[in-house]
Amino acid sequence: MIYGKLIHADRIESLHPLFPQLFEYVRTHDLLHEPLGRITLQGDRLFINNSEPECVEQDKQVLEMHHKYIDVHILLSGRERIGWLATEEAKQVIKPFDEESDCATFADRPSTYIDMRPGDFLIVYPEDAHAPVIGKGRIRKLIAKVMI
Repeated sequence: MIYGKLIHADRIESLHPLFPQLFEYVRTHDLLHEPLGRITLQGDRLFINNSEPECVEQDKQVLEMHHKYIDVHILLSGRERIGWLATEEAKQVIKPFDEESDCATFADRPSTYIDMRPGDFLIVYPEDAHAPVIGKGRIRKLIAKVMI
């Protein structure tokens, strides 16, 4: 897991060959005022879901994990809390891993929480089970999917 501010994203761009394209796109587009939906940058290798979800109470949100993609959560407006737990510690399976959706869910409670503000990003890898969209009300966020 990597947590930071978009203004410093250039420091981590070398960690994956698709990160420079992702962060350059986010820096050069007003995504808060763009239509909701999928933004395709490199087919299924790199895309962004521009979304406006309703937040969920902390005790009701489940952990999710992925195998094929790194998630990059970027908050555009509102406040969001994201829970984290090392994947190997997640034992209470709700939905076993599904190859097609690249997702499994767990009922375990996160061991750590990150409080996101607009302009923050959180990168979660396959070893990072995460519980996004915790809070109250609607938020606007980007969820970039970066193929490993």
